[in-house]
Amino acid sequence: MNEIIDAHHHCWQLSRPECRWPTPALEPLYRDLGPADFWAEASSCGVSGSILVQSQPHLDDTQYLLTLAERDPRILGVVGWVDLSASNAVQTVHELADHPRLCGIRPMLQDLGEDDWILRRARPDALAALAERKLVFDALVTPRQLPVIHALARHHPTLSIVLDHGGKPNIAQGEMEQWTQHLAALASKPNVACKLSGLATEMMPAQPAEAMNDYIDRILTLFGPKRVLWGSDWPVLTLNSHYADWLARARERVRLRCPEQEAAVFGGNARVVYGLAPKS
Repeated sequence: MNEIIDAHHHCWQLSRPECRWPTPALEPLYRDLGPADFWAEASSCGVSGSILVQSQPHLDDTQYLLTLAERDPRILGVVGWVDLSASNAVQTVHELADHPRLCGIRPMLQDLGEDDWILRRARPDALAALAERKLVFDALVTPRQLPVIHALARHHPTLSIVLDHGGKPNIAQGEMEQWTQHLAALASKPNVACKLSGLATEMMPAQPAEAMNDYIDRILTLFGPKRVLWGSDWPVLTLNSHYADWLARARERVRLRCPEQEAAVFGGNARVVYGLAPKS
């Protein structure tokens, strides 16, 4: 059986001071969720490794996730957070990069007030430091911000960028044309890869799972199977789907579109893109 790596999941502890999300209004997620909870679902689906991704815009959250990774060898890498606009951003990047499990940084651009924050406010030397230390830039954006990530990829061609959740297309409203245009432009940049993750969250609860098919297919076609990484976005995924169902849906589409690359999409690409150690 091929190795399966979940390239995108979260863990949080509500009692930690930096944990501001989820709020009580999001009742299904408002509880402590740690690695044991994740593996209870993922292991039964054949997943043997993962990338743990930040959920709080705070360095303490990054340190917490790195501690979790130190305790669990199945967590192969951590995507943390840094304020890339801070005066000490370069120093912080280098300090975090010394940790062997840190493999990327995610500034949560979708939540910032300026769509082009990463171009206007982030320190270019901090972005250069990410590239120098071979850390991936995880881009959490909405479709309207895709041209910004295209510009970022153009300005920093040595920076490895991974687009989270396919750029969060509006599947609920069936919007595809503009998203596809922006995604195609972004896919033309060789330093950009795309996570096949988070799509179920962009649907209405009553929509059939088949509504995702065209979006999955577009991602595979535009980026090619060597630049697509599967991830669950657990536990956010559980708001609208189940772990096993999403994995099965993604595998079905990959087997239809590019069966010879299934091992890459569901494991190998994560190792290459995030610079993980080869499987022993």
